[in-house]
Amino acid sequence: MSLLEVITKASANPNPTTVESSYPIILNPDPIFLNLKPLLDSSNDPSLPKRVEGFQISQTDTELIELSQKFFKKLKRKLKSLNTFTKAEFIEIFNSYLVKNSEKIGISVGVDPSDEGYTLQLIEKVGFLMGRDVLGLIMEACIVFEIWEVLEIVIVNGFVEHSYLSNLIFSLIEKKRSDLICLCVKYVSDLQTIDILHILKYFLSPPTEGYKSMVSVWKEWESQTLMAIEKVNDKSLSGKKLSLAKEASVLLMVAHDGFSVNELCLHYLFGSSNLDEVLFASCISKLNGDEMMGLIRYLGKWVRKYERFPQACPCPKASSMLGLKACNWVPTFEDIVKCFGLVVDEHFSSMVLHSEFHEELRSIEGIVNSLAAESRLCGTVANLAENLRSKVKG
Repeated sequence: MSLLEVITKASANPNPTTVESSYPIILNPDPIFLNLKPLLDSSNDPSLPKRVEGFQISQTDTELIELSQKFFKKLKRKLKSLNTFTKAEFIEIFNSYLVKNSEKIGISVGVDPSDEGYTLQLIEKVGFLMGRDVLGLIMEACIVFEIWEVLEIVIVNGFVEHSYLSNLIFSLIEKKRSDLICLCVKYVSDLQTIDILHILKYFLSPPTEGYKSMVSVWKEWESQTLMAIEKVNDKSLSGKKLSLAKEASVLLMVAHDGFSVNELCLHYLFGSSNLDEVLFASCISKLNGDEMMGLIRYLGKWVRKYERFPQACPCPKASSMLGLKACNWVPTFEDIVKCFGLVVDEHFSSMVLHSEFHEELRSIEGIVNSLAAESRLCGTVANLAENLRSKVKG
C-alpha cells in the first residue's frame, strides 16, 4: 500500500483509534531543549545530523502524564461496562481528575464543589491539560450519558481534536443535537469534506426531532437582532459606534427575517471564513434532488435579500465593539454568489433536465441580471471618477 493510500484510508475512517499516548499532554519544549547536549561520539561531519542526549521532561509534566494515563485507563474500562457505570460516577471521577490537574500546576478554581456548574468551571480553568486521548473518551461519555452542557464547553473552548471531529459530528447527528452541530461549525476550524457534507445534508433536510434543539439557535439570532436594534436607540452611543450599530441592525435583520430555523443554522456554514471552495464543491456534487432544491431556495433568499437591501454590508467590528457576534456569521453577497456558481457548475445538467428547478432559477436569474447591469453601470461611473481624479491631480 502506498503512502497516499494509507493517508486516504486513515482520512476516510470516521472512527478514531483510542490508543493511549506516551505523552498525552502538550509539553513545554523550552526546558527540554535546554537540557539537550550533543553526544561525545557524534561524527564531526557537518553534513550529518548531530545525535543528542539528555532528553528529560519536568517533574510536573511527568506527574500530569501519569494522572492522564491512569484516568484514561480507568474511564476506558468503565465505558466498557455501561450497565454498572452511571452518569453521576462519571462526573465524580472526571471532577477528581480535573482537580488533581489543577493542584499539580497550582491553579485555584475558586468554585465550591457544591456550586452549580462546578464541572464547567473546572474545564474552563484546566481543560487545556486534557490530552487528545482523554478528550476522546470524555466526549464519548458525554454523548453516552447525554451531558450536553459539558460537551458544549469542550467545543466552545476549542478542545475538540481534528481526529475526533467526524466521529463527534456523526454522533451529534444521530442524537439530533442541531445546536451542538452549529457550535462545531463555529468553533472548529478544520472541517473535512465528510463533515461539511453531513452537516449540509442534515440542515437541508433536518429530521423532525432535530427541530427541538434548533430553538436555541433561533433564539440566539433573534436575541442578537433585537440587541442591534436596541444599540441603535441607545442614546449613549454616537459617532462610529452608532453608525456601526445601524449597519449591524440592517445586516442582522436581513439574516434573521424570512429564514426558517434550519436555514439560520446554515448561516454558520455559509458565513464561515474556513469554508474551502474545493471541499464545498465536492460536497455539493453529492446532494440529492430534494437537498439541491433546498439549497437553491436558501441561496435564492439571500440573493433577493441583498437586492432588496443593498445597504446590508459586512460589519465584523460590531462583534468586538458592540458584542453582536452574529455579524461574524452572516454570509456575504460574494459568498452566496460563489456558492451559487458552484451549484450551477456541479448540477447544470440536472437543472436543465428537471423542470422543478426551472421556476426557481428563472426568478433568481432575473435578479442576478438586474444586479449585474447595475454593477456594470457602477463600474463605468467608478472608472469615470478615477479618470477625472487622475486628470485633476495631473
